[in-house]
Amino acid sequence: MNKYIVTISKSVFLLVLLQAGLLKLNAQERYFDERYIYTQQFINPILVNAGATGMHGGHQFLINYRNKWAAFPGSPKTVTLSYDGQVADNLGFGALFMQDSYGALNTSKAQASFAYQINSPKNHVGFGLTGEYIQHSVGSIGNANPNDLALLARLDGVQFFDVSFGVYGKYDNRFTYGISLPSMVSSRLENDANQPNDRDLGFIFNVGYIHQSKATGITLEPSVFLKRLNGVPTHVDLNMRVSFLEDRFSGGVTYSVGAEKRLGFLLGMGVDNLGIFYSYNVSSQGFQDYNNGSHELTMRLRFGDKNMEKK
Repeated sequence: MNKYIVTISKSVFLLVLLQAGLLKLNAQERYFDERYIYTQQFINPILVNAGATGMHGGHQFLINYRNKWAAFPGSPKTVTLSYDGQVADNLGFGALFMQDSYGALNTSKAQASFAYQINSPKNHVGFGLTGEYIQHSVGSIGNANPNDLALLARLDGVQFFDVSFGVYGKYDNRFTYGISLPSMVSSRLENDANQPNDRDLGFIFNVGYIHQSKATGITLEPSVFLKRLNGVPTHVDLNMRVSFLEDRFSGGVTYSVGAEKRLGFLLGMGVDNLGIFYSYNVSSQGFQDYNNGSHELTMRLRFGDKNMEKK
């Protein structure tokens, strides 16, 4: 009996997910802000903030994979490829590609970012801009009505060009801060000017502190990320990261409060220029009973770190 209940619940969820996604595509044309996906932004701020482009002083490649609600049919899965680095004095350049599937809804995103950095004896801050191409589409119609004009239109996708702004900095090598303003300008790349393009301006604000103990070699990094994004209820991520042996090993915990209450755990290791980070998240909401939690894996390669050479 329980098996049938679970099967029915899954079917109802997928139907509601598809209908809700289509309704939002019809009304707002954007069903969520892509920066909501990540939970490891306190380790790799380049994922959410253009101001962090090239802040590490060298070149960086990222591969990020996230599977939310693992083992549930149609669960969201995201792959992100990213590069950023310093291409000239005080100038950073970055490129990012993201592919996300959310039930029958697909999102593709390609962006280029530039950041100008200002250095002083105490403060290092970057001001960044991104140009972003985004496409939302429906992967297949499944058993839906093949004569549904709204659904058929989504098979070809809806495209946008956005411009985002971000500031990210580190003060006295101890305090981190930043604010990101996603999609300050958003233009739909279609000829039909009568279609709506409603989008609320959101933001991501973060502050953090870095405490390094020379006696024990342990580094503590508490941080807070406040997120108010399009199509995503406001919430706060409270993070604590602990690293050992000059960042060769690290662990951490994240607790999100607000619309999505979840608890996450982080494990990381670094070997020379390579860093690997794995996160696991569980939610206190009732839907957690029907999935195996959320998994996120990041592989990071850095080289040519000018900041480290100066130290």
